[in-house]
Amino acid sequence: MQTLTSAVLAPSSIRRLPGHSFVPGLLLTATIGATAFELRSVSGITALSPLIIAIVLGLAFRNTVGTPAAFKPGVVFSMRRVLRFAIILLGLQLSLSQVVEVGTAGLGIIAATLAGTLMFTVWLGRRLGVDRKLTELIAAGTSICGASAIVATNTVTRASDEDVAYAVACVTVFGSASMLLYPALEGLLQLTPQAFGLWAGASVHEIAQVIVTAFQNGADSGNFGTIAKLSRVMLLAPMILALSCLRAGDRGGEASQRRAAPMPWFVLGFVAMMLLNSFDLIPYPEKSYLIQTTAFLLSVSAAAMGLETDIGKLRAKGWKPLLVGAGSWLFISAFSLLLIEVVYS
Repeated sequence: MQTLTSAVLAPSSIRRLPGHSFVPGLLLTATIGATAFELRSVSGITALSPLIIAIVLGLAFRNTVGTPAAFKPGVVFSMRRVLRFAIILLGLQLSLSQVVEVGTAGLGIIAATLAGTLMFTVWLGRRLGVDRKLTELIAAGTSICGASAIVATNTVTRASDEDVAYAVACVTVFGSASMLLYPALEGLLQLTPQAFGLWAGASVHEIAQVIVTAFQNGADSGNFGTIAKLSRVMLLAPMILALSCLRAGDRGGEASQRRAAPMPWFVLGFVAMMLLNSFDLIPYPEKSYLIQTTAFLLSVSAAAMGLETDIGKLRAKGWKPLLVGAGSWLFISAFSLLLIEVVYS
């Protein structure tokens, strides 16, 4: 019996246990994700996304201490499986009634702004010679919902972790600039509270950044801006599906060489959760807990991205992708404002 027990508990046997290889890396990413939440709470800066803090902490760990090889399986698991589960749960923050509140005109402005920003950013990246995958990530982060859209889009784009980190840096910098500039411009533009909230919701990058920006103009702007932003997040699912189909069509010039479009099944889960939320099938206490869990799981995935990112490679990408991020930010801000002025004038 003692011999059998020793054999079972031997290190080589433990390494063969299912899932054991994921544990060290998963614990590390979870610890960084939890630390990101704590730092946000201590700082009191609610506009600072835990995802951004988590990726910065992961970057710092990777480029100082280094990520040991034993942590690799768990880090990869966090970037893929944990992320996809978090995206499914993200659907609980949306409902069809929110779309009704925004109205047909508002939703049309949001959709047109998203489509226009995506196309402009891809065009600009091509003109500047920036890698297509990095350009797509910047486009997704700017047009939809910041870091969450970037990590979700990368399940299809499959860019490097350095690209993800660069794109997250872009939406962080320019989304923060919007928080400062939009309220300052409100007096000059003389927008109604609803129009200002729609402008913030249709163009500012992160959800937290939208809330801070819109509420500086009062409760009416803040509430409408939040609803508009969540309606914009709803378009994440069709955007990923469309990008997936485009990616498949680009694989090979001959029709016989083209592979079927990879179906991101987690997007269907996202839609299912949105429908559940629309019909109030999940009690509020449980839903509130799941929303907090979603934010934590996204932070865990962001930490994994940071742990896989080499700053030296990030620096080597140069300043051109930053110009793409700046151009994309200026476009979405100006284009959405133009549409709002035309529709609500």
